[in-house]
Amino acid sequence: MHPYAELAKAAVEEYVRSRKILPEPDDLSSDLQSKAAVFICLKSHGDLRGCIGTLLPAYKNLFHEIVHNSIAASTKDPRFEPVSADELGDIEYTVDVLSEPQEVNDISELDPKRYGVIVSKGNCRSLLLPDLEGVDSVQEQLRIAKIKACIATDDDNISISRFSVQRYK
Repeated sequence: MHPYAELAKAAVEEYVRSRKILPEPDDLSSDLQSKAAVFICLKSHGDLRGCIGTLLPAYKNLFHEIVHNSIAASTKDPRFEPVSADELGDIEYTVDVLSEPQEVNDISELDPKRYGVIVSKGNCRSLLLPDLEGVDSVQEQLRIAKIKACIATDDDNISISRFSVQRYK
């Protein structure tokens, strides 16, 4: 397991068992001192169990971004009940570290296997990670992102940004 996924697992297990947030260690590695947006996805027996993250860095460093988003994915994803202690042994962790979003001028710049998308219109905005099972076309990627943002699927008057991820399991 990659150290980022191990950190996500440790954060969830500590919080679910004791309601405590992992403290930042004194000897934090330089990569965890950097800032980046992060999405944490949890799966149980192959099924999504929680997925929450940030569009832009929200915490002082990658350590805190992973810890806080891991806890949120396990306890605050509105699609699921909070993870229980009995489930902890079945959870698989994926940590996606996002690049800075880049505005897209034409959908030919998109590739659902390589880039995630952020769609927005007014105050409505959503993000869809890249390389998701069943999302094989740009049109399908944008359709799902629009639905998540409560934007009509036939509305092409939207802003689109793309980003790449480094995925760690």
